[in-house]
Amino acid sequence: MALYEIAQIGDPILRDSARELTVEELRERQWQDFIDNLVETMRAAKGSGIAAPQVRTPVRICVLEVAGSNPRYPYKPPIPLTIAINPIVRPLSEETFLNYEGCLSVPNLRGLVRRFVHVHVTFLDRDGETQEFEAKGLTAGTWQHEVDHLHGILFPQRVEDPASLCTWENFNRHHRDAFIASLEALDT
Repeated sequence: MALYEIAQIGDPILRDSARELTVEELRERQWQDFIDNLVETMRAAKGSGIAAPQVRTPVRICVLEVAGSNPRYPYKPPIPLTIAINPIVRPLSEETFLNYEGCLSVPNLRGLVRRFVHVHVTFLDRDGETQEFEAKGLTAGTWQHEVDHLHGILFPQRVEDPASLCTWENFNRHHRDAFIASLEALDT
């Protein structure tokens, strides 16, 4: 296994759209190894997801996982390890919520981003099989955030009110409890 360096805000690779991967490419050893290394990179950085462009590889792959032991996101509902190739996220209603987001490519910064509450997700798994399901609340927000990376969009571009930007320390000190309380109103 190898850990990848995570590209930081300002790196041009983070502004580019990623290309789709074919099923034939996906079955190649290099892409299977890449997926394993991407998972390990996400876990080592304590992220809840990471997309291939964040490690300077412009393909439409992202991995997500939220375990109860993640110190960055102890309030997020669990997401089992999910490998998503060519994911598509489609809103299922117009209802939105404000999600305090952070990013491995935007260190020590959080901000409020409007996300759809209820989405439909379709993707290929690492074996090239089509998967689909519905996600709500914070899980829906996590999917939208990761798929944004595949379109060259970082969360600060979606922040509605720049006054919501804060460090992780100040999020935890001043905003975390109110944010968690606001999540209880979501039907998740």
